[in-house]
Amino acid sequence: MKTRNKAAALILIGSVFSCTDLHNDPIGLLTPEQISTDPTLNSVTLSVTTSYQMLASTLNILGSDWDVNWAKGVVFRDDFIVSDIASDDVKKKWNPDGDQAWMDQVQSFNFTASNQAFNGQWTYDYEGISRANLAISYLTDAAITTKIGIDPTLKNRLLGEVYFLRAFYYFDLVTNFGDVPLVLKPLSNFSEAYSVAKRETRANVYAQISADLAQAKTLLPNSKSADPVEHWRASKGAVLALQAKVALYNQKWTEVISIVTELEGLNFYSLNSNYFDSFAVAKEATESEVIFDYDHQSAQTPRKGNGLCAPLDWGFIAPTDNFIAEFEANDPRLLYTVNVTDKAVYKLLGATNTSYKGNDDAPSNKIYIRFADVLLWKAEAYNETGNYVQAVTIINSIRNRARTSVDVTGAMPPAGTLPDRSTASVDKVQIKAWLAHERRVELGFESQRFADLRRWSTAKAVLTALGKNFQDRNYLYPIPQSEIDKSGGSITQNPGY
Repeated sequence: MKTRNKAAALILIGSVFSCTDLHNDPIGLLTPEQISTDPTLNSVTLSVTTSYQMLASTLNILGSDWDVNWAKGVVFRDDFIVSDIASDDVKKKWNPDGDQAWMDQVQSFNFTASNQAFNGQWTYDYEGISRANLAISYLTDAAITTKIGIDPTLKNRLLGEVYFLRAFYYFDLVTNFGDVPLVLKPLSNFSEAYSVAKRETRANVYAQISADLAQAKTLLPNSKSADPVEHWRASKGAVLALQAKVALYNQKWTEVISIVTELEGLNFYSLNSNYFDSFAVAKEATESEVIFDYDHQSAQTPRKGNGLCAPLDWGFIAPTDNFIAEFEANDPRLLYTVNVTDKAVYKLLGATNTSYKGNDDAPSNKIYIRFADVLLWKAEAYNETGNYVQAVTIINSIRNRARTSVDVTGAMPPAGTLPDRSTASVDKVQIKAWLAHERRVELGFESQRFADLRRWSTAKAVLTALGKNFQDRNYLYPIPQSEIDKSGGSITQNPGY
């Protein structure tokens, strides 16, 4: 196994290291084969680049055996399962069948801790953390940075990127699983690996996320793109956005307002004039709204394409009737999101046609944070602090962009589409309902809905009303049972599982 591909091995407690079974190793374990004893500038830079890879929708990036990867939930990153199918927006397939029944179990909330969706999400996040830890260890080692002769500006930028990435992966873990193991350095032996095989409190994980983001903010350049050529790299704007999201999820409303205001003051981002520009392959790196995404590219070695376009052609990933019914008349965002007639999710395909449908190496990007989402965080914080006019004004700005976007056919929506909400309202509950509606139709199929329902504590009411078996325990997902078993019980399970 070459150092080039494995900034770090995966994540689990179990058998000795094997290149054919990465998933049985202790959390974050590295082996001598994986640690370059003589790192070069190229290998250090590559250790940062590979830290992004666990955000990809590329197929089978953790091994080539389809059967093994399906069984472990790692054919692709499982965001669309644990964040979309679990919500009221998305169902597994257009026509229900028994294929990949574990996804149906997540959709209906009839799963156990052995369901591979949770193993897959855990695996991708900890592999990303493990790779980031290796890159951080290189870039904070004065002897290594001196030896390879890295430019100090480049070193700071790369270090800022991996601090952000580690924070991003931990944020996904803590919001899905609660208390999780906190691994902050490469682990070189089983003793070290077992020592971290225990859950750290959610508060301490959030403290580490905040510390990493604070570091990243000081290290990344004050420009829209961290790199003038590779626009996809984590930027100062991405750091501020994630800081605001951390504050949002911890209900620190004044911090949300302050951080988003700071982000707006950079003048790097604005709402695109057309709603679909954020998703269109043809607009990548030229539009003004996307803050952080994964840059899928076709025909690369190793592969870097969007593999989710393939299961779209297998009948996977379809809207619920409830989601479609949420849209107001003539809202162009509905057809830009999904074409029911052609069974095409345009947002994932990156085009308003089916040209990439079935392409397992498509160029469409995976968007994680965009400006419209951030603005709605600020609107929510304004509403929670009693600044109702400001909250509704932001909601109306999102609606205005939608109603002034030409639709998929190129026509303007008819007059009267998406009228403004009343800024005279002082009804906090009503404004929250407007906000929840706007987030749902604006951000559909972007892996935001289930997280919103959980943090608002409305998931049980909303999902049980639709016949899902959501229970109080489901506000957190179970720790993968394999992790508990391999740790000998030192990693404990969430209540109710």
